[in-house]
Amino acid sequence: MPKITDENLVARYLAGDKKSLEILIKKYLKPIFNFCYYYTSNEADAEDITQEVFVKIWKNLQKFDQAKSFSTWLFAITKNTALDFLKKKKNVPFSAYTEEEEKIFFDSLIDRSPLPDKLCEQAETKRNLDTKLGLLPLKYRKVINLRYRFDLSFSEISKRLNEPLNTVKSRYRRGVIMLKKIYQKT
Repeated sequence: MPKITDENLVARYLAGDKKSLEILIKKYLKPIFNFCYYYTSNEADAEDITQEVFVKIWKNLQKFDQAKSFSTWLFAITKNTALDFLKKKKNVPFSAYTEEEEKIFFDSLIDRSPLPDKLCEQAETKRNLDTKLGLLPLKYRKVINLRYRFDLSFSEISKRLNEPLNTVKSRYRRGVIMLKKIYQKT
């Protein structure tokens, strides 16, 4: 199964393949919700913001610059949507804040996105991992990719690969062991 990038899925969606948007939403639903929950510390608010984010993505996908990273664009929209939500929700004069609330407010202004050197380091780590994964036999690599890149459960992987659940779990465990050995050699 060839790896389909987010940008390829966007291009497919814009060309008329509606299923591609579904794939993107399924891939990012949990990470976007977690990101929103981090900002709000409230499950219902995080769900509302997540829904709003995906509506914005759907409405504005044709404006996405396909030469850039989809995930960066998506998380920028998510961050802005979460901050807008918090501004609307807390329409309180600044003088009414307690010291603790001021601290929370100022902490919310901090840009928690990774710095460029951290992004480069993460990209290098990803390339290194991709190289090492490429050394695994295909049957193990498939399971590990579906588990981590697409955030699928073992039962979902089992259905997708049309393999027994225990076979999938076994291949995952063996693949991880092989990967550890590859890392230890380098």
